[in-house]
Amino acid sequence: MRTPRILLNVLTAAVVLTFAAGCVPVEPGSAGPRATETGPAATESTRLLDQLTVARAASMKGYSRDRFPHWRKAGKNCDVRDTVLSRDGTGVEVSGCNVVGGRWDSVYDNRTLTDPSDIDIDHMVPLANAWRSGADEWEDKARGDFANDLTRPQLLAVSLNSNRAKGDQDPSQWKPSNRDFWCEYAQDWIAVKHYWKLTVTTAEKAALADMLETCP
Repeated sequence: MRTPRILLNVLTAAVVLTFAAGCVPVEPGSAGPRATETGPAATESTRLLDQLTVARAASMKGYSRDRFPHWRKAGKNCDVRDTVLSRDGTGVEVSGCNVVGGRWDSVYDNRTLTDPSDIDIDHMVPLANAWRSGADEWEDKARGDFANDLTRPQLLAVSLNSNRAKGDQDPSQWKPSNRDFWCEYAQDWIAVKHYWKLTVTTAEKAALADMLETCP
């Protein structure tokens, strides 16, 4: 049985705060919790979605993945990639600080994988999408914090194929083939954009609202 991601994120955050000082995000907003004492998760996500600024996607001028430095060193693991592989996998095997084996359930496409080379660490909100929705105005240090964010639901181990299919597309352009994950996908996307004060397009906001309709 998979441990809920919200618990895994809390546990991972505790490790990172101990071993990776300096990975502090810029000007925090709300972390966008899944649920509150006053209402269900979908209602809270809808509230956060309504608070996002709607704007046209900005230009890709000046964009490079190098402007989002990753992966950072992270505690006992070699880097943030290994941290996510360890967090999201079961029966994880390591050699030194590298993850070399285990089992991963890719929630995007319902595939089970055992070779780390078949796994990508997906940025829930892709780096290029973040650039187009406000990160183009950040300093590289802040972009590095975003690209290595282990506190929000920004990083997820998924199949290489599903991550490459997603690319830098927003939910109006791409959704996981696993419809059972649509609710959590929308909640995660909204939580990340809300915390980092990123904008959404009109089509993106509508797609997210539709995906929240699949929540229990």
